[in-house]
Amino acid sequence: MKFMQRSKNIIIWPVLLVLLAGIFIFSLFMGRYMVSPAGVLKILWHSLCGLPQDSMDASVVMNIRLPRTILALLVGAGLATTGAAYQGLFQNPLVSPDVLGTSAGAAFGAVLGILLSGMDYRAMALSVVFGLLSVVLVFLLSMLSGQTTVISLVLSGMIVQALMNALISLSKYVADPTEKLPAITYWLMGSFISANYSLLKLVTIPILLGIAVIFALRWRINVLSMGDEECISLGIDPVKTHGAIIIACTLITAASVMATGVIGWVGLVIPHIARMMVGVDHNRLVPASALTGGAFMILVDVLARSVTDSELPIGILTALIGAPFFAVLFWKRGK
Repeated sequence: MKFMQRSKNIIIWPVLLVLLAGIFIFSLFMGRYMVSPAGVLKILWHSLCGLPQDSMDASVVMNIRLPRTILALLVGAGLATTGAAYQGLFQNPLVSPDVLGTSAGAAFGAVLGILLSGMDYRAMALSVVFGLLSVVLVFLLSMLSGQTTVISLVLSGMIVQALMNALISLSKYVADPTEKLPAITYWLMGSFISANYSLLKLVTIPILLGIAVIFALRWRINVLSMGDEECISLGIDPVKTHGAIIIACTLITAASVMATGVIGWVGLVIPHIARMMVGVDHNRLVPASALTGGAFMILVDVLARSVTDSELPIGILTALIGAPFFAVLFWKRGK
């Protein structure tokens, strides 16, 4: 039995890597404008070799689909990693990346930026600032209770999230209904339509940095899930470890929301899928969640730009896929 389990753990990683690579290439030739798989591989090879390319296929693959697919991979991996970390940190399988109000805060920052100047770098900067500000408010509210516990953090997150959602609603109410309001509404539903290499330069470092911190601390999440007393007995400061992981998750969530809008369910559902594949040990769960989340988000993006003539918002598709899956999971656990 142990040999079979060990063999499964060894096999799962190359399978996930090959699956992710295959889905990545698949996304480059799928869409309303079809490019053959051989054509995609030829374009990528010529690009690696520095050979000039001026065809329509090369422009579609290199300037539109490649940055979009890379962004989907980063956001999917980041949100799934954040979900796995939060679920272990708060010892609750129903926790998602927006538990501390980060998503709502980042969304309000971007909405405010759209109102003031349109969707440009200022809106993105405001998104990150308000995402981080939300976490600061959560910690300040939590400290008012006398101690920064998991329960006080979650309750403070609910308060801040409600506040930021109210500010978003107020912003939509005062927005110009002919120009600003449609832009805000569409952006809040999530989309990769604005993906380009400039945007990738902005979000790649914060997302990868956050994932790296969580990956480095993944073994401590196992200890944190056993309670603060166990952490202290093993020489781990639970407050500092909580803080480091929460800051890393905030960085990932704020950068993701800044780039693509609000995309739900990924951080909630994907860790459960990864948990079914590799178990509850965060040493394996965190990387499995990242690989699975990246693959899932790329597939959803392909669906969003392929199933209809007009592109569907990503947030709608993730909810349509995630909600039924979670309902089935809930039903199976109740049997």
